[in-house]
Amino acid sequence: MPSVIFRKGLDLKAAVASELAQDYRSVLVEELKASDYTYRSGRMTLHLAREFGFCYGVDRAVDYAYQTRRKFPDKRVYLTGEIIHNPHVNEKLRSSGIRFLDDPGGSAAALGPDDVVILPAFGVTVGMLAQFDRQGCTLVDTTCGSVLNVWKAVRRYAEHGFTSVIHGKIHHEETRATASQALKSPSGPFLVVLDRIEAEVVCRYIRQGGDRNALLARVAEAVSPGFDPDRDLARIGLANQTTMLMTESLEVGDMFRAALTDRYGADGIDDHYRAFDTICSATQDRQDAVVVLMREHPLDLMVVVGGYNSSNTLNLARMCADRVLTYHIADDACLVSPVEIRHRPVGSKSEVAYSNWLPPSGPLRIGLTAGASTPDNLVGAVVLRLAACADSLPASPVNS
Repeated sequence: MPSVIFRKGLDLKAAVASELAQDYRSVLVEELKASDYTYRSGRMTLHLAREFGFCYGVDRAVDYAYQTRRKFPDKRVYLTGEIIHNPHVNEKLRSSGIRFLDDPGGSAAALGPDDVVILPAFGVTVGMLAQFDRQGCTLVDTTCGSVLNVWKAVRRYAEHGFTSVIHGKIHHEETRATASQALKSPSGPFLVVLDRIEAEVVCRYIRQGGDRNALLARVAEAVSPGFDPDRDLARIGLANQTTMLMTESLEVGDMFRAALTDRYGADGIDDHYRAFDTICSATQDRQDAVVVLMREHPLDLMVVVGGYNSSNTLNLARMCADRVLTYHIADDACLVSPVEIRHRPVGSKSEVAYSNWLPPSGPLRIGLTAGASTPDNLVGAVVLRLAACADSLPASPVNS
């Protein structure tokens, strides 16, 4: 029996609204927005980016998960994995009784018609969706609309014989799901490139050829089965993981267009390169907002709040670190004391402890933003903790 799929909620939005507000709302953040996104306490002046935290797609996914638990109180409800990349939100869902298939002991193979499966905001692969359908599970699809737009572009590339070059992280759930969309067509190969460095290697091959086996060895985990660079790099369509740094996605596209132009000429470029606008507006808005914040306000340091496995949060921290001292923290508990902070440095894979992170005296100007999977209550808690840390160190006169 085929699956029943809910894609537009479960008609329980009003029923779960108060619970969502209790779990994720922050009165302080609402007051801060009404005060020109500025918060003052003692010697500290904090400027909040005007776009931050939960985006529409994340908010919708979490809302649907709460509706699902309310709709099916007596059924087993599963998530394929993290619904978004924020540990606090995922733990809330676990505490409500929702199980995670990627937790120890989880198994998709054991599911059946009596089970409900929530598909995360990142989406799932074509193969996984087909498996749940064969098993007759009830599905609640929270896949973000921006991700669906990328999938449409990839399918169009495949239908017209173009290889999808995806700017993204090959092991990220969204990129794996997007790549699987290309394989729905027999003529739909894909290649995933992480950054400009990887793109340049491929572009060099497009321009001048080279050692085919060496290239295949380098991109082995990031290409479709049977990928042939001499055949599959002749016609390219650009796509992206929606949480990547958008300026870099555009640069990667320009690199491939230039390489194909050099190889095949400008007159026929439309036969060799295509690009649809698949940039997520929410990701772009948050990235633009930190640029504006750093341009308009001189800052002593920047704090970026979000999960350490959140791609969009990592990219926000990366942008900020190019301009000002930046700390990427998971939550307010990382602000251990006025002299100790736990954070993930840009480019590092782990959290580290750092001492004397706050200037010891004088006026203190802090910028703050949060990734698209960070709820307002965490942002509010960080604001209060920053104020407490700043106020516990001695202040000196403004003009000293």
